[in-house]
Amino acid sequence: TIQQLSLAGGLSALPTTIIMAPSERLKCLLQVHPEKYTGLWDCAQKVYAEGGIRSVFRGTGATFVRDIPASTVWFGTYELVKKALMKIQNIDPESGQLSPLAVLFAGGLAGMGCWGVSIPPDVLKSRLQTAPEGKYSGIYDVYKHLMKEEGPSALFKGFRPAMIRAFPANAACFLGMEFSRKAFAFMD
Repeated sequence: TIQQLSLAGGLSALPTTIIMAPSERLKCLLQVHPEKYTGLWDCAQKVYAEGGIRSVFRGTGATFVRDIPASTVWFGTYELVKKALMKIQNIDPESGQLSPLAVLFAGGLAGMGCWGVSIPPDVLKSRLQTAPEGKYSGIYDVYKHLMKEEGPSALFKGFRPAMIRAFPANAACFLGMEFSRKAFAFMD
């Protein structure tokens, strides 16, 4: 069902976040403070020296707050739009297949849904991960400071570029996934 696929999508964020969170922190630091580091390895060493493994994983909870809802919406929207398009086109979901154009459309909308819900927590996560050690006690503390200092619109910084990128990038992603699934169907 769509609910099961959405839940599976959300749960898929758990292992990926554990693997991805340290590199996400380093990426954000390199983007925001390029003058402090000579490269990725230098950044990793300095972050570890600053606070050990806890510093390397700072922002992991915030990454969960971003990625679990985003992945839930991403997978759920894709399946929901696919199902609706099949119904409109009188395609049997068990045996029929959508056209590549329909897959692109469903994938693009899924990407926009994903990023639509993930931009506010992404802003909070990035602020937490790039702030000096001890500035914030957690994601809620970042939120309180952001609301007081910049207001609600600060939660949507980067929204337009993310939406512009989301449709074509995710349309291509899901088209590639569907083509790959067909190509490897012999392995079922």
